[in-house]
Amino acid sequence: MKYDIRTMPCDRVLVSPSLLAADFWNLEREVSCVSQAGADMLHLDVMDGHLVPNISFGVPVIKALRKYSELLFDTHLMISHPKKYARAFADAGSDHLTFHLESEDDVSETIKEIRSCGCTVGISIKPATPAEAVFPWLDKIDMVLVMTVEPGFGGQSFMADMMNKLAAVKREIRRRALPVKLQTDGGIDEKTVRTVAANGSNVVVAGTAVFRHPEGMACAVEKLHQASQLLDSEL
Repeated sequence: MKYDIRTMPCDRVLVSPSLLAADFWNLEREVSCVSQAGADMLHLDVMDGHLVPNISFGVPVIKALRKYSELLFDTHLMISHPKKYARAFADAGSDHLTFHLESEDDVSETIKEIRSCGCTVGISIKPATPAEAVFPWLDKIDMVLVMTVEPGFGGQSFMADMMNKLAAVKREIRRRALPVKLQTDGGIDEKTVRTVAANGSNVVVAGTAVFRHPEGMACAVEKLHQASQLLDSEL
């Protein structure tokens, strides 16, 4: 593993732009531009049309992009069998693999498989899944991803009612003094980032708000980074 999410700072908001919102006609250019814009990592949404109602891209695209990017590849496996495919995505160049608690594979075995592939591990929970469901796994993973939209499609509206869940996960991480990052994905822009940062999220996924920002990617990333000042809020 060339890049390690565990070595990245926890005291500022890290920005992981979602490739789903990029111009697929020229992904090499888009990834290069978002890297120059100051992104901290690149979010790669892999969908299988089963766990979520959409199909995106897979191993070949990630492998092709790896040759052109120095960013940490933050791969979100929205697939029913993450354990089965973890090694393929790791070999393609993923540095971090997040899988869904709602997937069909055994959670413990999936964590072990991802570790064996040399990647760091994240667990994602859908809006209907309570915060407490991820608590038993916090000391075994490196990041929790709380979805603030129903996973499957980009460009959805931010679900503000997920903030209680986000804050609950952060409180548990702090209570146990765990080095676990807390990521938020769905409807994140320069306005909603302030809400998620104030509720403990130190990693944000933003697609449209970065790749299609009217003032350019660099401006978008800078505005998201500015929410770092809210991370010390008491929950």
